[in-house]
Amino acid sequence: MFLHLVLFHLVLFVAVYILTDHLIKKIRNLPPSPFPTLPIIGHLYLFKKPLHRSLSNISSKYGPILLLKFGSRSVLLVTSQSAAEECFTKNDIVFANRPHLLAGKHLGYNYTSLTWAPYGDHWRNLRKISSLEILSKNRLQTLSFVRMDEIRSVVCRLYQHDHLNQTVDMQSVFFELTLNVMMRMIAGKRYYGENVAEIDQKAKVFREIVIETFRHGGVSNIGDFLPLLRWVGFGGLEKRLMILQQKREIFMQNLVEECRRRMEISDEQSENYMDGSGNKKNMIQVMLSLQKLEPEYYTDENIRSLMLVLLIAGTDTSAGTMEWAMSLLLNNPNILKKAQVEIDSQIGSDRLIDEFDLAKLPYLRCIVNETLRLYPAGPLLAPHESSEDCKIGGFHVPRGTMLLVNMWAIQNDPKNWEEPRKFKPERFEGFEGTRDGFKLMPFGSGRRICPGESLAMRMVGLALGSLIQCFEWERVGEEKVDMREGTGLTMPKAEPLQAKYHPRPTMIKLLSQI
Repeated sequence: MFLHLVLFHLVLFVAVYILTDHLIKKIRNLPPSPFPTLPIIGHLYLFKKPLHRSLSNISSKYGPILLLKFGSRSVLLVTSQSAAEECFTKNDIVFANRPHLLAGKHLGYNYTSLTWAPYGDHWRNLRKISSLEILSKNRLQTLSFVRMDEIRSVVCRLYQHDHLNQTVDMQSVFFELTLNVMMRMIAGKRYYGENVAEIDQKAKVFREIVIETFRHGGVSNIGDFLPLLRWVGFGGLEKRLMILQQKREIFMQNLVEECRRRMEISDEQSENYMDGSGNKKNMIQVMLSLQKLEPEYYTDENIRSLMLVLLIAGTDTSAGTMEWAMSLLLNNPNILKKAQVEIDSQIGSDRLIDEFDLAKLPYLRCIVNETLRLYPAGPLLAPHESSEDCKIGGFHVPRGTMLLVNMWAIQNDPKNWEEPRKFKPERFEGFEGTRDGFKLMPFGSGRRICPGESLAMRMVGLALGSLIQCFEWERVGEEKVDMREGTGLTMPKAEPLQAKYHPRPTMIKLLSQI
């Protein structure tokens, strides 16, 4: 009898809670929510991996603007271009903040890094530094030789190791390429290739850091939404984040100290892009030069923070985009051939592609844009948070609501794109840039748009174009490449890409001379 009474009161409580919650949302004109919103866990019971697909399915059923409860947090889920436009235009300042998540506390230097800092003077300073001192057009051009050199090195290694129909792990090729490029731009050193076996262990450490950062650094940490689990140490997540940050700090501070020692030895001159030996400065050296002028702001911690954002964001995302692009091309050999014809007609076989050539290769850019549409490196844009009440789609959105824009859903919406899941680079012919209103914005939009867009497009275009120019590519077997998505913030492939290649006959003479 007692058990029946308890059960009756429990059912009554849940029913009253759900009814009250529904009425409150109606009265306050809040966005619709999936039914029911359960006590404590909210809508967490609906989620499956990968999260971007799960959230897309929920939006398909309940609408493009939804108010969800991730445990104790209110989350505005947006899956339409019109709602995204409202968020990033007239409400851009309102949504310029980041939510306080565990990743921001432990990996974001207590919410002071470029990624996690709230909108304000400190964030504007960091953004200015990244835009003017690190990722400006002039700075990227100054370090273009690094990207060319590393891509040339990859092409050379593939050619030297070639046996007829050689099979290669493209995931490793692309990751090693992007890590070498970013490490040389940031710290003036490389971790893969010839004569670097002695620091191969450091490369393994960094790869583990990248994997762990993207595994634990997003919006899928249950402790962010169910504080009780955090308080009781459920799963040891917070401890893992603290240990991970220690690894990141040690790794990056070692790089800072190495660059500082090299600058002291070379008796650095004042010229902005050169050190005392006439070499072009890497990014850490630029920061250390600024540290001498403003030591109170350009602290080692700020330098570590900025460089970690660049290094981690610039490796995994670009490498993943290259892997998806090559997978799509192997499954669509006619498109691969069309790209080769364009490169042959515009560049020829007497030299390798360089970055200045990318403007002459519009079809290659179409391929990159179509890859970013189908498989954006950030399928859910980095989370935002409203600093005050606002309206989206006519609905009231309270202050402190976390915003998630499902870019994957918008970029694969049949209302926006004809045959959205079909790989059709031609849809971008005559199109400039990487933005198409608010239905294509793989790098985000508004004040917190990704500052590394230009670098990423240069890297992906140059690497992909060079491999297409130099080699013939084909699938390992008759079956098409597995295009299933793995789990993680940057939407990795579920199965790493394996491909067969051999040098193109027209390129053998040039390749043998590299």
